[in-house]
Amino acid sequence: MTTAQTPSFVRLRVEMVLEVTDPDALTGTALESIAADFTASGASADESAEERTHAEETVREDGAEAVASLIDPFDLIGQVPGVELAQASWSSETIDYDPEAEDWAAGGEDDELYHGVGEDAADEEEDGGATER
Repeated sequence: MTTAQTPSFVRLRVEMVLEVTDPDALTGTALESIAADFTASGASADESAEERTHAEETVREDGAEAVASLIDPFDLIGQVPGVELAQASWSSETIDYDPEAEDWAAGGEDDELYHGVGEDAADEEEDGGATER
């Protein structure tokens, strides 16, 4: 096989902190999305009603679950030419966030994907700057 024929896989790590500025709008949008998903699913009425009720209760109780229900990795890469999603997992959680805290940073200290790749990024980090994406 030539290089062009050899499968190539890329792990994309994304970490975001979102501020929920309108919990009612978030929950409402998540509930609308759940309703649309269950209408389009074609599942049996009994199975669909039970699962839908559980999903609705979950997003009403937890904003992080509402966010997770609206984020779909397939949508994120769907329009990227030349790639196909092989595997995905994602989660969300409510956190205490203080951007001023010294111990708060997205990604780990050794996470080249966060800080950048190559010597330039390492030099920049040593100088006190970080590359944010």
